[in-house]
Amino acid sequence: MKTIIMRIWTTTAVLASFWLISGAISSDPINAASVLVENAISSPVPTNVKQIVVSNTEFGLKRVDSQGKVTIFQTTRVPLQEGNTYGWRIKLKDYRGEVKWREVLRLPKPPETWGTDNGEDFSISADGTTSVTRRTQSAPEGVIENFWTIAPGDPVGKHRIEVYIDDRLIGTFEFELIPVK
Repeated sequence: MKTIIMRIWTTTAVLASFWLISGAISSDPINAASVLVENAISSPVPTNVKQIVVSNTEFGLKRVDSQGKVTIFQTTRVPLQEGNTYGWRIKLKDYRGEVKWREVLRLPKPPETWGTDNGEDFSISADGTTSVTRRTQSAPEGVIENFWTIAPGDPVGKHRIEVYIDDRLIGTFEFELIPVK
């Protein structure tokens, strides 16, 4: 949170300095609507941007058969058993190529440890309850996915995963880690 506040403060200071130096801040009122319209008109929309359309989402326990094929046993109740792997898979309609996505995982309380296998762009909130993973993934069939493995000290309770592409929410998965009896 401190990092975000510092970034906002720094951005505000830099913009204010720029505006003062360039004369953008003056005693004459500015018509914000006309500035927005002028900027919208002068900023062309790229024509080569691929529209992201989600055709299917899955969440649950990861299962791997003897041939190595990965399937997802769909459930919103994940047994809290060390080694269980849970996660999501999203199919993008008519999409081929690389996808940059961001996953936000929210836990009911901090786990004893956090970790990833891939050394990817991974961060944890100050209170230890939220992680953010950023990844660029090849999606030749339009499929992106991510899985987590239960480790000692993971908390029981309600969890939530949000998946974003270009800051657009494309999938939300709410589930619960339940104790094994």
